[in-house]
Amino acid sequence: MKSKKPKIDFPTEIVEEGAVKVLVPKLEAFVKEPWEYAPSKAPVFYNPIMELNRDIAVLALQAYQRMVNREICVCEPLAGCGVRGIRFAVEVDGVKKVLINDINEEAVKLAKQNVQLNNLSERVSVKNEDANLLLSRYAAPRKRFDAIDIDPFGSPVPYLDSAIRALRDGGLLILTATDMAPLCGVHPKACIRKYGGKPLRTEYCHEIAVRLLAGCLATTAAKHDIGVNILFSHSTDHYIRVYAKIKYGATKADESLKKMGYILHCFNCFRRETVNKPFTGGNGNICPECGSKMDFAGPLWLGKIFDKKFCAVIKKEAENAQLKNSTRINKILTLTENEAEAPITYYSLDKICDKLALPTPSVRKVCEALKREGFKVSLTHFNPKGLRTDAPASVITKLLRKPPCNMTSFK
Repeated sequence: MKSKKPKIDFPTEIVEEGAVKVLVPKLEAFVKEPWEYAPSKAPVFYNPIMELNRDIAVLALQAYQRMVNREICVCEPLAGCGVRGIRFAVEVDGVKKVLINDINEEAVKLAKQNVQLNNLSERVSVKNEDANLLLSRYAAPRKRFDAIDIDPFGSPVPYLDSAIRALRDGGLLILTATDMAPLCGVHPKACIRKYGGKPLRTEYCHEIAVRLLAGCLATTAAKHDIGVNILFSHSTDHYIRVYAKIKYGATKADESLKKMGYILHCFNCFRRETVNKPFTGGNGNICPECGSKMDFAGPLWLGKIFDKKFCAVIKKEAENAQLKNSTRINKILTLTENEAEAPITYYSLDKICDKLALPTPSVRKVCEALKREGFKVSLTHFNPKGLRTDAPASVITKLLRKPPCNMTSFK
């Protein structure tokens, strides 16, 4: 006997995303003014712009499943209409069970209909609870999940403790942060409160944001004697994503904490360096290049934010997937794979050229010039005008000031 469909009292429509069809709020019905943000006005949160986010999550979860080579159980504790969890169940081979949850009763009604719409009642269950309470129910050793995807509106920090405890040894934790203003240094006090580290408004602030989130995860996990390994991350549109594998054990936690530290930055000559020792700034922090006072970000994660092997597996999965955003996804994955072994932070050519009152040259030509000088260099997905290199800032500025590194020579 078929279960009765819950009554939906607001305008909806069916959309196709990936390999599924889902019932979602009809967003134009909730917008009265052109500038209003439609997803936040609807009774159930659904953001079509985040399809790319969900596409990459599907590919990364499949890569993880291939890595562990067994059936996996997945949880999405902040599900909205359930599209992400439903896509996991349909598009990722080896997913045994998916639990999707939302505290919003209207969202749960929609999610249940979407489970039925995609014939997933046997493998996907829907809960209506507070996310932390739900995750706490699965903290016992034999109940834990293989993967948890936390995609909140704002910061994922309030869910970290319960999510870490609800993951099995070797599990995958996926985090989204959309509160970019604090993470990028616009509201530093809010960032220190939430993430435990000082941000910095630099040209590479989005990388700092990823490292602040990863650092917060590492320190939170360490309290539970758990270490973390960042497999993948990306900064796209209005958010950042971090994919981390957790490993149980006090020794693993200690190893993770050794990767915490600070980034020092000189706003005068663009020099940057990293330190692992306890650091508070102070008057003694003078740039050895130009004598200006250096500012700092941290404590934050100084370890790798991309695992080259994992990036390669995701990229291989993307080649076989039929996704609407495939061109953009392939570009992101190619860049992240190439920058996986590159130095921390990147240089933004337009930022440097603005300060030097020079026209911004081709990034490709600058990369070629640096390689001729014997330096390692790669592009970055964080910024189309950015490059990662082991060349110091003084070499880059010198290169930009002389031919052939000017706009007339680079045409």
